[in-house]
Amino acid sequence: MGTLDKVVPFISRHIYTLSTANLNRLINGYIRKGNLSDARKLFDQNPTSRNTVIWNTIISAYIQNDEPHNAQNLFDEMPDRDIVSWNTALSGLKKIKNPEGVYLCFLKMRRVGLKPNEFTLSIMISAILDTVFNVLTPQIHASVVSLALNSSVFVGSALMRGYAHVGDRVALGRVFDEISIKNVASWNALVLGYMDLGDTDEAQRVFGLMPERNVVSWTTLVNGYIGNKKTSAARSVFDRMTERNVVSWTVMISGYVQNGKFVDALRLFLLMLRSGTQGNHFTLSSVLEACAGCSSLLLGKQVHLNILKSGMPDDVILSTSLVDMYAKCGDIEAAFCIFQSMPKKNLVSWNSIIGGYARHGLGTRALEEFERMKRLGIRPDHVTFVNVLSACAHGGLVEQGEREFYSMETEFGIQAAVEHYACMVDLFGRAGQLEKAEELIKGMPLEPDVVVWGALLGACGLHSNLELGTFAADGIRRLEQDHPVMYSTLLKIHGEKGVWTSVLELKKKMKEQGARKQTAGSWIESSYGVG
Repeated sequence: MGTLDKVVPFISRHIYTLSTANLNRLINGYIRKGNLSDARKLFDQNPTSRNTVIWNTIISAYIQNDEPHNAQNLFDEMPDRDIVSWNTALSGLKKIKNPEGVYLCFLKMRRVGLKPNEFTLSIMISAILDTVFNVLTPQIHASVVSLALNSSVFVGSALMRGYAHVGDRVALGRVFDEISIKNVASWNALVLGYMDLGDTDEAQRVFGLMPERNVVSWTTLVNGYIGNKKTSAARSVFDRMTERNVVSWTVMISGYVQNGKFVDALRLFLLMLRSGTQGNHFTLSSVLEACAGCSSLLLGKQVHLNILKSGMPDDVILSTSLVDMYAKCGDIEAAFCIFQSMPKKNLVSWNSIIGGYARHGLGTRALEEFERMKRLGIRPDHVTFVNVLSACAHGGLVEQGEREFYSMETEFGIQAAVEHYACMVDLFGRAGQLEKAEELIKGMPLEPDVVVWGALLGACGLHSNLELGTFAADGIRRLEQDHPVMYSTLLKIHGEKGVWTSVLELKKKMKEQGARKQTAGSWIESSYGVG
């Protein structure tokens, strides 16, 4: 038993009240050990010794431990709050992606007469990025100026990001000019801002003007090109880097994965290992995603072994990546074993195992996990329902699929998107209920895309329905003139119906328009790599 565990029971039995300094020290000790419940118990037992610092410590621990409800309740009970208290509450709301909550909390803080500091304003700006609240960026800028914080590098960098996200390049440049002493961080923020605006040429020009650059500068440029889907330019910059750290390698590997270049990602990972750089959780998560993308089970297993040998602590992101990799590479039982062994699971973890069972045609098992997830109080999102509906389609569970489709909005308030309709068309189509599939498409509140029409066309090919197949092909043709699946499926249906004149006409049309039948392909994996 540790010293801390011996001391606290003795104190609580014999003295009952700790000094503020001792309370603070003991609570921090429990939190460092990950024992938040005992820290809270000690906090509750010593009401007269608590100061604002101790309140802030417990609230911050709840936020770090993903317990926002407890953090908010404790914050509401605080007798006295300082700027750290408010900043901690704002950080918690930002962490759970609640921009409206951040805004309302900021207003309350201002009403009690407390002035925001640099950290407050930075949290505010980062919390509203990519939300409807980003229109508040100019108002926050006005507050920055009135508080004489506009010359701050820290606030200026956040503001530049905010203006880039609302597409205001003039204000972006103006904020940079307002920074009195520009350091490498402010130049990096300007490069990032132009990259966010999609102006890669201006970002490259600014990069060239920088009086000094560090590894973050180079990595920012690489990441900017990746964000603009220019992986070749990103790799060119990456290859010119004289110094690389694990973040640089991870950004480039992740960039390849984001753009579907899985083999390039794996080759770069092997180069990274040869350079002597060890990957972190984020690197290995991206590598596992690349393994899943090209069904490289051999390398995926080697990465898993590397994780076990390195003694990396349990991490929900990395464990979820392992579940996803094994499921997509064909070993669903290994995926389930890892999923079961996870001490902590998030929504993405549940989506991965449900989606894995769906892809393997194990509809019943997918739905069992879905029900278990709901019983544990985890709310599904739109991805969950894509996986659930796909599971029903692959398992022929038509009635169950219809129930889940309608429960999306009635129970969970999730509006059906085009991918959910595509799953339903596939569900009805596979079951031979083509009239239902047609009715669903005609009644869609959204414009059907190629995937929806393709699901109907595939079903018509499966059940040799020429009339509806032509209807589906017309839908595809309106969106994509020379889609190869359209021709190959229609050829199959016409051939099965013995309409050889139409077969010859289709082949002639394919030749005229340069459309080709899709060719099959496969991965060949060896101990030397993937290709």
